[in-house]
Amino acid sequence: MGLLEGAMRDGFVATNLEHAINWARESSLWPMTFGLACCAIEMMATGAPRYDIDRFGAGAFRATPRQADLMIVAGTVNLKMAERVRRLYNQMPDPKFVIAMGACTCGGGPYYKYGYNVAKGVDLIVPVDVYVPGCPPRPEALLEGLMRVQDKIRKMRELTEGRPATLPVPARTGRVALPPELTDPAKAVEFLKDNKERARPVK
Repeated sequence: MGLLEGAMRDGFVATNLEHAINWARESSLWPMTFGLACCAIEMMATGAPRYDIDRFGAGAFRATPRQADLMIVAGTVNLKMAERVRRLYNQMPDPKFVIAMGACTCGGGPYYKYGYNVAKGVDLIVPVDVYVPGCPPRPEALLEGLMRVQDKIRKMRELTEGRPATLPVPARTGRVALPPELTDPAKAVEFLKDNKERARPVK
């Protein structure tokens, strides 16, 4: 029964401190205003009246990381922006959560193969709790991701020993290797020449 696992008699609710803290956390998530590219438009639509993210207690978008506990990375993360993403994540108070919104954020998207300036997944920069794929994902998908974050918060066990219900945070390391035609410099020059020839307009 979750928070109300005890009996309600004479106006009293019996529960434990851990469930009460988790209930307060999941019901008052404060996302950080952090839109990087086109997925940010869908994130804004999620906060608009039609979808109303306030129903989940997550409508107070904050402009500073020191007042936020949920980072929604919405859009393409360039390598120049990666350092700023990490810095903002480090400034957020614990416990903090991250939603990777969109194909570019989850794994590079259409820039995965030749986008030399795009991070191949924001999980190379910060630990991600929930992935919301799509190009761009609809507001309903972001709301589903928010509910999955709330599920993780509901299962947090910080006060009890063992913490049996905590879920592992996936992480990756390293960089994506170049495709075979770009590994050798001579092959790369030939490949670029062919691309240039194919792009020349036909008269």
